Amino acid sequence: MAVTINADTSNGLVMTPDTSGEIKLQSAGADIATVTSSGITMASGKTLPAEALTGTLPAGMGGKILQVVSTTKTDTYTQNSNTFTDVTGLSVSITPASTSSKILILAVINGFAVGSYNFQGRLMRDSTAICIGDAASNRPRSSFQTMAYSNEHNEQIPIMHLDSPSSTSSVTYKIQVKSGSFIAINRTEIDRDTSNFDARMASSITVMEIAG
Repeated sequence: MAVTINADTSNGLVMTPDTSGEIKLQSAGADIATVTSSGITMASGKTLPAEALTGTLPAGMGGKILQVVSTTKTDTYTQNSNTFTDVTGLSVSITPASTSSKILILAVINGFAVGSYNFQGRLMRDSTAICIGDAASNRPRSSFQTMAYSNEHNEQIPIMHLDSPSSTSSVTYKIQVKSGSFIAINRTEIDRDTSNFDARMASSITVMEIAG
């Protein structure tokens, strides 16, 4: 014995038994999902929202990518500060479906610091620095450090980190940088119109929710 369960707009909840060996869920007579001994199958055009994937996932679902959010910064950013400061436009927000989810962050930053100064950067989850080195005396704790060797030089810095925010609230990932000198993102120092060596570049940050 099996049953079709229909949330009917005229008669309320209607249950119709049959011998198909399955449970069919309907709304106003339209199929939503079918439950059999093999599991749940969504009807054509219907999907299970990511918010429903809480608790323990079915076997084989751990490690699946649930959602991807990305932003690309194509304009330039400059600063002259020895304090970690947000790179405007190089941030992305994601709302995990489950507290057990991991967030894979993939970022690439094109930038430089003037002269022989280095510049440092760190990956942030909201106001918390992540993917940074251990504390050691008064040394800065950064995700990366690099240096430009000429006014036409630019460094491309990749970041890859798997984070565990343990949250189902919106989380913002972003890049902060600092230097004892002038910093520019997505351009060279000299930034000339007449040179083949002074490209404008792009930086990006992508986050992927991985099922726990």
